Amino acid sequence: MTSRANALRYPEGTTKVGTARVREDRTVGRSFAERELMRRTGNAPHSRFDEIADGVGAPAIADSIAGSARAAAQIGSAAPLGKALKSLTAPAKASKYRNTKCESGGIKFDSKREMARWHELVQMQARGEISELELQVPFILAEPVVIAGRKRPALRYVADFVYEQGGVTVVEDVKGRVTEGYRIKRHLMAVRGIAIKEVK
Repeated sequence: MTSRANALRYPEGTTKVGTARVREDRTVGRSFAERELMRRTGNAPHSRFDEIADGVGAPAIADSIAGSARAAAQIGSAAPLGKALKSLTAPAKASKYRNTKCESGGIKFDSKREMARWHELVQMQARGEISELELQVPFILAEPVVIAGRKRPALRYVADFVYEQGGVTVVEDVKGRVTEGYRIKRHLMAVRGIAIKEVK
């Protein structure tokens, strides 16, 4: 029986075996620097590994080290590649309020808590406890104005959920942390006669 290693060896210069094309891969067993040098110049660097393995001695080792340094100098500094790889593997910047954005059923949520509350409300609506459930409903608190010659947009509050329960419209917000901006918007909503139900 022929071993698998022998079955995969073909004479030098073979381009086809049956209908399959033989891939010429002469880079196997070479270092990154050697492969990159071959890619850029089209020439394979001279290897002294066999001489070192045969115990030729310190001169062969010194030549090998010098050859590696020459190959590295021809390729260039690896620092830019290192920076690029580091930026790809760096952990994502934490969100301002430590919440984790997530998605469910094609709907994006600002936090897992908000997503869980949405699922609860959907079930409540299915049981008939609430109706007309809406997500991310905007309320205009102040109209657009011009201040110091610059147009400022309308001041808005976006409620997480709005639904009807027992003939009353409920405006609900899932809150982990109450910010100063939210306090002002809550106050302006109360001035309009709308109380926000906060779910923690």
